[in-house]
Amino acid sequence: MTSLLIILFLSVWGFYTAIRIKKSTHMLQLNSYRNERIWKWMNEHKDLVYQRKDFWPLLAIIPLIFGAENTALLLGTALYGLNIYFQPKVTEKKKLVFTPRVKRLLATIGILYLIVAVVAALIGAGAEVSLLWFMIPLIVSNILAYFVMIAANTINWPIESQVNQYYFNDAEKIIKSMPNLEVVGITGSYGKTSTKHMLETVLSSQFNVLMTPESYNTKMGVTKTIRTMLKPYHEIFIAEMGAKQEHDIQEICELVHHKYGVLTAIGEQHLDTFKTLDNIKKTKYEIVETLPHDGTAFVNKDDENIMAYQQKNKVRTMYYGIDAEDLHYRATDITYSSKGTHFTVTKYDGTSVEMQTKLLGRHNIYNILAAVAIGSEKGIPLEKIAQAVKKAQPVPHRLELKKPNGNITIIDDAFNSNPVGSKMALEVLGQMPEYKILITPGMIELGDREYELNKALGMHAADACDFVILVGKKQTIPLQDGLKEKGYPESQYFVARNLQEALDKMNELATQKSVVLLENDLPDTFNE
Repeated sequence: MTSLLIILFLSVWGFYTAIRIKKSTHMLQLNSYRNERIWKWMNEHKDLVYQRKDFWPLLAIIPLIFGAENTALLLGTALYGLNIYFQPKVTEKKKLVFTPRVKRLLATIGILYLIVAVVAALIGAGAEVSLLWFMIPLIVSNILAYFVMIAANTINWPIESQVNQYYFNDAEKIIKSMPNLEVVGITGSYGKTSTKHMLETVLSSQFNVLMTPESYNTKMGVTKTIRTMLKPYHEIFIAEMGAKQEHDIQEICELVHHKYGVLTAIGEQHLDTFKTLDNIKKTKYEIVETLPHDGTAFVNKDDENIMAYQQKNKVRTMYYGIDAEDLHYRATDITYSSKGTHFTVTKYDGTSVEMQTKLLGRHNIYNILAAVAIGSEKGIPLEKIAQAVKKAQPVPHRLELKKPNGNITIIDDAFNSNPVGSKMALEVLGQMPEYKILITPGMIELGDREYELNKALGMHAADACDFVILVGKKQTIPLQDGLKEKGYPESQYFVARNLQEALDKMNELATQKSVVLLENDLPDTFNE
């Protein structure tokens, strides 16, 4: 009887431990497999790391004190069974991807748990209260699932470093085997992905082009693109380059050997890791400083943070913008409507062309200007570029205009909000003639300035919106303070517990023609 109960206990313990390990591994993946980032997340989410219900099975130890082994096993089995039954169903925005790295990590975690079970069995063998020494290590190791995951990640780190280096070397060989390939690197605090898509649309009108897909903007993401997608017939490779710390851009540049570098904008983002705006400037400028002597930089001259940095590489530099002096490519006569944007681009040689685009917002004009500048320098006629721009589709979740059923038009700007982009998105919303609703959880990864910048976002929203829906009671305190400071009526904003409740409130409000701006959608790591 006892043996069967042990097997039953191990089964439910193993099932619930697998649930905990999957969750912890998912959080590690969302934190780029970096121990320092998962430690920070754990410190900020102690209620998720140490859930009260995970301690309930410790109650099963009490009957062992009185020698009731079978009762202890039954109670432990029942408590773990209840934990499984009452496990909340959470809709994950980005599910755990079972990559080879994750599979190796799970194998190591499995080995660690096997060692725990074997050691527990050996310690308990022959002892007077053998089940006590068997059950305690298993229950405690379940409670400490996140720490077991970190231990496995640490053990695997040397292996993963060697695997990654092999991939990097292989990707660099592929690049070097294509001497006629021209690489365009794109970076900036924001605007990278939209610029990449627009540039791919423009250059594809005349060349065979490959761009990094989705947000494959890390060294590993660019490496994977090269190894799996770059073909001998490609003439241009567009590599989006993201960074969360110094030298991230430089490492990608050294991999791809870019000839052209685009710097879209510099702003306060990822301050948790960068710490200062000066560090961000230095890191983003790595795309210019690493250009070869025959390369060309394309720089947004309207961005004050870009122009505040002293460029050291005296490479050929083309400036684009709207307001600054001495521009090589300038946009003028800008008009907006619910159908998109119309403007004129004038080149440094005096030629000009009218542009029409479905895209909304001033920042999209900068993204288009970068694409126009590179396309023109590559010999594509301005009229042909204008035709490509007109056909370009909005990038998903970046001021993407959607028209669901009923009275609602949605401006979907849910991807990776930042201080400048969110302000521009509110400016677009403010120009709409319909009833204006904002849905946002605020911005993240802004370090010591997170409260200040989110409060400013709340103040901007007060000027632009007829109604504000905030997502997350704790997360949005700075925005609430910003609304209150501007004297925004309490009757005109609502704090939702989650996105679904926010959408329900939106539908309740939409009794008239309404435009709804979805500004940012926090990843699963920020669920309250």
